[in-house]
Amino acid sequence: MRTLRAWLLRVGGVFRQTQGDRELDAELESHLQLHAADGVRSGLTPDEARRRAVLKLGGLERTREQYRDRRGLPAFESLVRDVRYAVRVLRQRPGFTLAAVLVLALGIGANTAIFSVVNAVLLRPLPYPEPERLTFVWHVPPADAFPGMTQFSVSPANFLDWQRQSRSFERMALMQFRSFNISGQTGPETLRAAGVTPGFFDVLGVQPILGRTLRPEEDIRGQHRVVVLSERLWMRRFGGDSNILGRKLSLGGEPFTVVGVMGPTFRLPQFAELWTPLAWTDEERTVRNNHNATVIARLRHDVDLQTANTEMTVISRRLEQQYPEDNKSWGAVVIPLHQDLVADIRPSLMVLLGAVAFVLLIACANVANLVLARTIGRRKEIGVRLALGASGGRVLRQILCETAVLGVAGGVIGLLVASAAVKLIVAYFGTTLPEAMAVHLDLPVLTFTLLLSLATGIVVGAGAAWRLTRTNVSDALKQGLSRTDADNSGTRTRNALVVAEVALSLMLLIGAGLMVRSLYHLQNADMGMDPRNVLAAALIVPQARYDTPEKQTRFYDRVLERVRALPGVESASLTASVPLSGDVGNWPIAIEGRPTPPASQQPTVVGVIASPGFLHTLRIGLVSGRDLADSDISHQTAASPATASIASDTSGRPTAILISQSMAKHFWPNQDPLGARLKCIFLPDTALQVVGVVKDAKIDALDALVPRDVMYLSFRQLQNGFMQLMVRTTSSPLVHVGAITKAVHELDPEQPVVDIRTMDEVAMGSISRRRFTMLLLASFAGLALLLAAVGIYSVLSYAVRQRVREIGIRLALGARPADVLRMTVFNGMRPTLVGVVIGLAGAAAISRLLSSFVFGISGTDPATFASVVALVLIVGFSASLIPAYRATMVDPIKTLRDE
Repeated sequence: MRTLRAWLLRVGGVFRQTQGDRELDAELESHLQLHAADGVRSGLTPDEARRRAVLKLGGLERTREQYRDRRGLPAFESLVRDVRYAVRVLRQRPGFTLAAVLVLALGIGANTAIFSVVNAVLLRPLPYPEPERLTFVWHVPPADAFPGMTQFSVSPANFLDWQRQSRSFERMALMQFRSFNISGQTGPETLRAAGVTPGFFDVLGVQPILGRTLRPEEDIRGQHRVVVLSERLWMRRFGGDSNILGRKLSLGGEPFTVVGVMGPTFRLPQFAELWTPLAWTDEERTVRNNHNATVIARLRHDVDLQTANTEMTVISRRLEQQYPEDNKSWGAVVIPLHQDLVADIRPSLMVLLGAVAFVLLIACANVANLVLARTIGRRKEIGVRLALGASGGRVLRQILCETAVLGVAGGVIGLLVASAAVKLIVAYFGTTLPEAMAVHLDLPVLTFTLLLSLATGIVVGAGAAWRLTRTNVSDALKQGLSRTDADNSGTRTRNALVVAEVALSLMLLIGAGLMVRSLYHLQNADMGMDPRNVLAAALIVPQARYDTPEKQTRFYDRVLERVRALPGVESASLTASVPLSGDVGNWPIAIEGRPTPPASQQPTVVGVIASPGFLHTLRIGLVSGRDLADSDISHQTAASPATASIASDTSGRPTAILISQSMAKHFWPNQDPLGARLKCIFLPDTALQVVGVVKDAKIDALDALVPRDVMYLSFRQLQNGFMQLMVRTTSSPLVHVGAITKAVHELDPEQPVVDIRTMDEVAMGSISRRRFTMLLLASFAGLALLLAAVGIYSVLSYAVRQRVREIGIRLALGARPADVLRMTVFNGMRPTLVGVVIGLAGAAAISRLLSSFVFGISGTDPATFASVVALVLIVGFSASLIPAYRATMVDPIKTLRDE
């Protein structure tokens, strides 16, 4: 208790120093007068009595200092004095201070911006109770049928078996994509929804902000039509109406009752704007070969991830034995929810985090060079301090305090840079960033910035401060006897810093160069189609009004007829998935006349459902055979396990399909595939016959390394009510959006036309993450090169100033300006060349890390390496020219006269 009271008094003394000093002076004066009075009474003169009184007290200043040490916090007060002195010193050199602060602000700001994204996406826990226990459970498909794929969607029957047999999970639920059309005063709109099984919200442990969530008894087809809205839909469509509960909404032509509204942070799945019960039928519950759902589960408290994975492997083997036709070689894997959500973006963020770390190191080297040059110029001042009794540690602390102030100032301005950069990063990353992971400058980011600023300041000043503590006092006091007294100390250190700057900037530039070259190859690669002047728009027809394949087909036919008749429209067609959007399905197939493996082990191809004319709209070339035609259809329908409707010919003719060249070579090498037949488990009662072979096209993604095997089927043979309208125009397709939308609304005013975009936008969107990573990496590399150029220039300029006397003597003895120019440029290029060599070695090492980000080139692409080296050498040479030119302008007569 006494110790605590003493510390409280010390802390209080810090904030009442002025009053405490007055009280101390009064008390000392009182003691002094008492001792002096005793001396006078003993016969001393007043002056002698006072002198002896001061000696008896041990000196007034010494006594004051001892008392202050006991009264306050000496270390803190000393630090405050150092900071005040550092600010005064830096204010005396505004040019140096401004340059150092701006350089540090760029480095710290870039790091803060990227760290804020990393913190939000990779470090911050998800906004759910005990998020570390939340997992996704995926199928692991057979390697032969799905090469390279380690995760796959789940089928209804397998999920129900997992739910019944697993003991590692507290709860398990499933979600599927759904969509509903809604109309009203704001016009028709298609809403993306999630159909979920009972307990979905309980798995996540979330509660609505209004109403309730879905109940288990509502999971019955046709008996309960209830919906839970997302907060964004509630605000956007209904204006945040607090009376929304109980309101009837017409979704897809059927009445749904609103029972709840979720909070703004709930974003699972990310696309969902509302949630409804899945309400499977008995037939749908038995489907095992249609994998189109996602399973989420919460681990029990006493179960770890490894135990859960072991149990799911055992269950998968059990199901494989029970249902070999559908489950042969299908496994399961449990992945933490957070890890799964950020899996796609984590590599890009790690690359960018490494890049900004390089930028900060270059900034530190640059400012360290400035600080070193400036502090070496203060050798005489430091020598005087040391001669007067200052310790090396005291000098070290003062220099580090000055650079720490620079670092903090750079951090404050860096926060402004980061605030603008974060908005740009979030805008460019778009939907890649999970919406639940809001990116902003929160307390952890501010703490990171503060610590980074202090650490940067200390690192920047450490070398110079350590060097000054080793200053020879005698030599330092002799400095300044002549105006041209050269001080060549620190040259090796400054050159080493330039070498580090050049090496780091070269490594960054090579990484950015590889990304640029890769993106160039992607944009100019043969797509197998022509996306120019093509518009895509989604048409999702409601099942309530278009409840048969005939009604759906009739509506789509009328849409095509109307759109094709519009002025400026060259062609129009339909497809179930827009090429390059990543929304493609894998279809297992078996070749007729060959051994048929179990469905779970059948090879898969990309299935594209499209209308006749789709090839013409996208200009995909026909190699042999013919295109799909309207005459390929029939009128008898049957239900498939994929919940679609399939048309089979009443005459017994097989269904016509087209295949890609790669599929033809894969399944019919050195053969003519025309007329060949195959089967698909999604079309169990229909034979598929190849009627044409088309050129390979990048259907799934622009950065696909090898062409996928693709099979094209007519939309008339398989309907699902979800089609994409593809329109080729003679001019910019965006000009025709209004006319196309009007044509659809003339047929059905309640039919929304959504997701309108050009194929050029779709193509660029498929590589948006690569493009943005490249842009950021190139920006950081350009900044690094600029800082390196500044570093070369500053070091060489300082060297020229220090060698004015030497240069003047050389010129006086007959040296030509060209000789001085050559010597100075050589001195500047020497650390640049060393940095290039070291940077090349480092770039060769990190190029392996970038191998997954490049396309069409190797990680050690010679053209990229040579171009970057040439660029760095040109910049280094240019940065050396100005100081070299100044060296040639030295007047030898004036220099000698100054001596």
